[in-house]
Amino acid sequence: MKITRKNIIQFALFGMIMLLTFYTLFQKHDIGRIITEIQQMTVRSIFCAVLLSVFFVSAEGIMIWYLLSALGNSCKVRQCVSYSFIGFFYSGITPSATGGQPMQLYYMKKDSLPTSDSSVILMIVALAYKLVLVVIGLGILLVWRTPLCSYLKGYMLLYYIGILLNLGVVLVLIGVMVFPRILLKIAFFLDSVIIRLHLWKPSKIRRQRIEHFIDSYQLAVEFISKHRTKLLFIGIITLLQRSSMFLLTFVIYQGFPLGGASLWEIMALQAAVYIAVDMLPIPGAQGITELVYQTAFAEIFTAQYLVPSMMVIRGINFYLLLIICGGVAGWAAWKQRNAKQ
Repeated sequence: MKITRKNIIQFALFGMIMLLTFYTLFQKHDIGRIITEIQQMTVRSIFCAVLLSVFFVSAEGIMIWYLLSALGNSCKVRQCVSYSFIGFFYSGITPSATGGQPMQLYYMKKDSLPTSDSSVILMIVALAYKLVLVVIGLGILLVWRTPLCSYLKGYMLLYYIGILLNLGVVLVLIGVMVFPRILLKIAFFLDSVIIRLHLWKPSKIRRQRIEHFIDSYQLAVEFISKHRTKLLFIGIITLLQRSSMFLLTFVIYQGFPLGGASLWEIMALQAAVYIAVDMLPIPGAQGITELVYQTAFAEIFTAQYLVPSMMVIRGINFYLLLIICGGVAGWAAWKQRNAKQ
């Protein structure tokens, strides 16, 4: 795969936001003190946190393998896990995580997997991911709204927006499956309105892509109707996958000389932070994640361990994963180039 101008812009934007985030954090805090506090952590907690983060990415690969096998495609678990790592990397460096699935489809196609099957599977995985996130978010609101407002303070609005945006995505995906022709007409109508506003030019290719998108979801409906029991497995794995990232924060909490906060409290707060920033158009949700985290966990980690804990958690569940997944993506690109020669 060639490096395009768009890729360069994405990497540059990601790098600028990352540097700005680090500069802001380190400008206000003593790096030496942060390192000293981190050194108090137990090795076991860091090791377990790394395992949880790797499981988070790998779980999606297991789901991809399971669904591909259900459609009669022969593929290895390792191969499918690599698609998951590639998806995480490109999602992390693109706004609103929009770059992950297209790159997964690209490499799945290069491995001679049917595009129709790959599209259906990635759509089902995405739907399960968003649906579980919405259920968790609404569940937290239902049973823990008052404490949550106390912890999130001014960022509670972001939490509501996050739930609404994720719910909107779920409804659109379900709508495409149930009412494909109606949504196709709506999409074409919106396309014509935007053209009249001179925001973009008429394009047959764009309309074909819209039709292909709708048709792919129709295949997803057929798959769901034939494999309903398999969807239960996908739902369980997705729930475990999401919970692993929330559990990671509790593991780090236990690694510091702290006590008093419950497993439920920490996992619910981490879920709330994730929901609040999940749909924001910032690569990797950098900057805003750190801001919301410092507000949400100010009473949990106390002033002494708040920033050190955030550095460890973000370092493991995002930056370390990004390096690992970037290595996998680079390896896949290198293999593809060698295959052409």
